[in-house]
Amino acid sequence: MHSSDRNKLRQYVEKIENLEVEKTEIQEHISDVYKQAKSDGFDPKIMKRIIKIKKMKTEDRETEDMLLDTYMLALGLISSDEEPEQ
Repeated sequence: MHSSDRNKLRQYVEKIENLEVEKTEIQEHISDVYKQAKSDGFDPKIMKRIIKIKKMKTEDRETEDMLLDTYMLALGLISSDEEPEQ
């Protein structure tokens, strides 16, 4: 490997390492926010689910909701009169 390629490789590796450190710091900040929310009476697990849902495309979310309802109905976790209209 040429010295210029070694230098490029080294720069990429260092950049990735720095980004990994930043990622860890951001994860810690996010964790702190969830802890704050929990201390204010909010449920972090539900908040995480809401954030996941907000990232989804509407069509994907609707499909997932329909399948969830179908499976819950099939397993007797909801009754047919609780089933949302499609």
